[in-house]
Amino acid sequence: MPQKKLKVMVVDDHALFRKGLILSLQAIDNLQIIGEAENGRTFLERLPVLQPDLVIMDIKMPQIDGFEAAQKALTIRPELKIIVLTMFDELPFFQRMVDIGVSGFLLKTSDPGELQKAITRVLEGDNYFSPELIRKSVEINATHKNHNRLSSRELEILQEICKGYSNQEIAERLNISRRTVDGHRASLLDKTGSKNTAALIIYAVKNGLIPL
Repeated sequence: MPQKKLKVMVVDDHALFRKGLILSLQAIDNLQIIGEAENGRTFLERLPVLQPDLVIMDIKMPQIDGFEAAQKALTIRPELKIIVLTMFDELPFFQRMVDIGVSGFLLKTSDPGELQKAITRVLEGDNYFSPELIRKSVEINATHKNHNRLSSRELEILQEICKGYSNQEIAERLNISRRTVDGHRASLLDKTGSKNTAALIIYAVKNGLIPL
C-alpha cells in the first residue's frame, strides 16, 4: 500500500517566500501541499474545508496575525500540528506561541534540513524548537538561578532535549538506555512543574540552564 501523504498548508503574507517554501516542501515525499493563505483570516476560512494535518505559519500578518490564527485554529481542531516559521527571535513571541499550543517554532534563517527535521519530529507527536532561537533567548533572558533539585544527569538530559534530540537519540549520544532517558525526562517534568516538552524547554531558557 502506498504511504498516505500528510496534508500541509502554508500561511505567510509574503508571496515570494510562501511560494519558495512550498517548492521546498514539495520535495519531501510524504507531504502534500493542499493550500496556502496570505493572512490568518483566509487561513481560518479555508481550514474547515481543507482540513490540513500540518500548518506552517508566520506570526506577523495582516487582518489576523499568527497568534490569533493559531489560537483559533487549535480551538477548532486541537489535533492540528502548527509549526511557526518567523523572523521574530524574541522569547515573548516564542513563549506566547508555545502557551497557545504550537508544536514547533523555527526562524526563517533555518536551513531546509532543519525544517524537514522539525516536520518529522512534529508529525511523530513531539515538539521541535530551533536551537538557534533557544541560544539567542538564553543570551537575552538567562537568570542563572540555582537549581539544586536537578541532578547532574537530569541537567545533561535537559540540555540534550533543548537541542532537539529525541529520547532515543539522547540515549545513543549519552550511551545509556532509552528507559533511563524516559525516566529522567519524567522526573524533569515533575520537578519543574512542566506539562510537556515545550514547557520544559521554556523553563530551561528562562533559568539559564542551557550552556552557550
